[in-house]
Amino acid sequence: MTDTLPTRRRSRFWLYGPFMLLVVLAVAWSAFWFYARGRVAAEIENALAREAQRGRTWSCTDRSVSGFPFRIELRCNALALTSTRWGDAVRVETGPSVAVAQVYSPSLIIFEVSGPAKATLPEGRVFDLNWKSLGASLSWRSPERFALVASEPRGVLTTPGLATETWGAATLEAHLRRNPTRPATEQAVDIAISAKGTILPPIDALLGNTEAGEIDLQATLTQAESFRKGFNPDTLETWRTANGTLELTRLVSTKGKARVDGSGQLALDPLHRVAGDLQLAAAGIEQIGGLRIGNLLGGLGGFLGGRGGNNAGAAPGLTTLPPVSLREGRVFIGPFRLPLQPLPPLY
Repeated sequence: MTDTLPTRRRSRFWLYGPFMLLVVLAVAWSAFWFYARGRVAAEIENALAREAQRGRTWSCTDRSVSGFPFRIELRCNALALTSTRWGDAVRVETGPSVAVAQVYSPSLIIFEVSGPAKATLPEGRVFDLNWKSLGASLSWRSPERFALVASEPRGVLTTPGLATETWGAATLEAHLRRNPTRPATEQAVDIAISAKGTILPPIDALLGNTEAGEIDLQATLTQAESFRKGFNPDTLETWRTANGTLELTRLVSTKGKARVDGSGQLALDPLHRVAGDLQLAAAGIEQIGGLRIGNLLGGLGGFLGGRGGNNAGAAPGLTTLPPVSLREGRVFIGPFRLPLQPLPPLY
């Protein structure tokens, strides 16, 4: 007889192996996500405690952390901040808000905030703010960056005993970036702000012009670490004593026929007022602070060293003006003091 060899069973590893591996990966990823969620929740509690010690109390109504499987989402049905760092309490309240970070890229956070918002300010002032859309992003990897984009922001400022003021813009963008080329001791941060369709009551009153405007500003803020603890009198004083400056590398403001181009440097004086020097070129400005000037600026430019018309370094059609100085709370153009109200202390 011929013996029959037993048939070898085929391994079913390749049939079930990929499925089992997928299950293991899914369980591991789920465990990692819930671990990350727990870490985020703990960090939020620590951050809220640190903020409370610094005089800022945050509240997040119906706070939740979700986003499984690839995101971490922090949601609040309403967000509020109360700060006592300005003496009188300042309270800001907004609508639903969400902060999102990808699990594989936690250093980049995206924010979306729904309006309206309300700010209760010192001296009984109230600022009601709304917008069509508002989003922001924060990256803390070198170089650190922050960006904010808002569509149709509108604000109404109510001050007891005074008429209400409406502030706004069609679009607003702001970008901040730690400057990687300046010495670390300068703690320099680059700032870029652009706005179109602006409504700014103080500028309207200054120029006697209610047409919508545009602003394009680029600057560098030194000693910026002073503001890590917020924007309040304490940080402003720390910034001043550290000889912090705001270096304006580009300022372009248009409003109807009026246009101003400029650069310069600003700081705070010992009495906490804005001080510094500006180099400006202007066109189409008919009045300043209610004083009719007509072609006076062009005449000053020629009389005090400018040549009028298309000066070197100025955009076509602009007249280079004498240096503008802010000192002792007053505004000077060349040797002449402008008939404006004294600049108040910031704090």
